[in-house]
Amino acid sequence: MKVMVTGGNGFVGRVLVERLLEDGFLLNGQPVTSLTVADMSCAGLPEDSRITCVEGSIADASVLAKAVAGEPEVVFHLASIPGGAAEKNFELGLDVNLTATVNLYEACRKFSKPPRMVFTSTIAVYGSPMPEVVTDESPLKPHISYGYQKLATELLLQDYSRKGFIDGRIVRLPGIVARPPQPSGLLSAFMSDIFWKLKAGEPFTCPISAEGVAWFMSVPCCVNNLIHAASISPEAIAPKRDFTLPVLRLTMQQLIDGLAEAYGEDRKGLVTFEPDTHLEAGFATQPPLVSDAALALGYQHDGDIQTLIKRATSVY
Repeated sequence: MKVMVTGGNGFVGRVLVERLLEDGFLLNGQPVTSLTVADMSCAGLPEDSRITCVEGSIADASVLAKAVAGEPEVVFHLASIPGGAAEKNFELGLDVNLTATVNLYEACRKFSKPPRMVFTSTIAVYGSPMPEVVTDESPLKPHISYGYQKLATELLLQDYSRKGFIDGRIVRLPGIVARPPQPSGLLSAFMSDIFWKLKAGEPFTCPISAEGVAWFMSVPCCVNNLIHAASISPEAIAPKRDFTLPVLRLTMQQLIDGLAEAYGEDRKGLVTFEPDTHLEAGFATQPPLVSDAALALGYQHDGDIQTLIKRATSVY
């Protein structure tokens, strides 16, 4: 089986690539015979004869052409310009999140056989403030460019799937933790930073209040869900293809208490709070999520806070 991962050397992408190589199988036991990784750089990826690395932006037509040249049977489309960066640089976000994604769809439409595509969208499609409870019927009302760009490409993937050009599966990701502590362009970076700071016993200034409520998922759990999305049969996935993944909904204080339980009670005294109004609105008021349809299809959350912490800090 030929597989492609765009953004395959990113935070989630690298873990996905490692899992695909380690497990060696996808879609009911079919062996992964080749794995194309498309990203700005492939430095640090595993050395494996099955990997073909295509470096550069998929917004570049020549890079995209090289990436899809082998007509992969399964495509994981993770590449994107995240929320904060897309908001600051509209043109860049538009090029990667919208135009390059549409160009990828168009390239797939010309394959001899429609590929199966797992597309990572975002909870930013719900906008801010979110509904009091998020369900499968909740309205999608983005409030930042990233959310609008992701929603537009969600809708287009639905249409390409309706026409039989692509077998698409859309998964909306919550806050995925714990990203390595480095610049990412993500407004939600603090949700990962707190894990590393408290694990290391270092002070942390939290930009949302102790009572602020957010949605969390570890990167291993996220990768499990992406691989699961690819495995769902076409009959089971249609006509609904878009799912917001199940989450753990925690206050920051609950997370801090869980980290203190894992690493020492002294961690509680390392946290100070300096709430940012903008971040509070986007990441501290996330409501209950009813994800019955996703759970029924086999998507999962981390289960409990200690499992979340263990998984989130085990990868990097």
